[in-house]
Amino acid sequence: MHVTEKNCNELSDLEVVRKSLQEVDYFMCLYKRYEPKLLRYIKRISFSSPEEAEDILQEAYIKIWRNLHDFDQTMKFSSWIYRVVHNETVSFWRKKKSYGKDQVQELDENLFETQAETLDDEDDQENKALMIQEILQLLPIKYREILVLKFFEMMSYEEISDVLKIPEGTVATRINRAKKAFIEIGGNKFFL
Repeated sequence: MHVTEKNCNELSDLEVVRKSLQEVDYFMCLYKRYEPKLLRYIKRISFSSPEEAEDILQEAYIKIWRNLHDFDQTMKFSSWIYRVVHNETVSFWRKKKSYGKDQVQELDENLFETQAETLDDEDDQENKALMIQEILQLLPIKYREILVLKFFEMMSYEEISDVLKIPEGTVATRINRAKKAFIEIGGNKFFL
């Protein structure tokens, strides 16, 4: 059977998972449905290059395919797939750091002051996005990932709990601490 985009769009994630287990062509539906979101997520929590993000996503999709039959259909598929991608991203980041290839850029104080002055202009969205990325990059991974999931991926506390495998109470605490750390670095110029 030829799987069309229309076939994919008419099905829920769970239906596509079930069909993928019977017919491999349906897995492409999941791939296309989640690829842009997952690439964006990888880039936001790891600050990897586009090529590295693609590599991470490919490795994650291989693991997703291999473990699709183990997916617990009582949980949201999106939470599960983000969890797999999250684990793969963290694994890549750790390997990269352990081999001395971690190229985390330090925030230049002059650049920070210059850009902070320009952020008063509401039309300067590009500078705001750049500053947010730079501030996120300076945060510990546990704060960076939780802010990205909450404010960029718009996940609920329950979904974040599923992705990070931490209790919802810990999610709330970590979000508050991450916001404080973000404000400590970037000031009150951003609303999270």
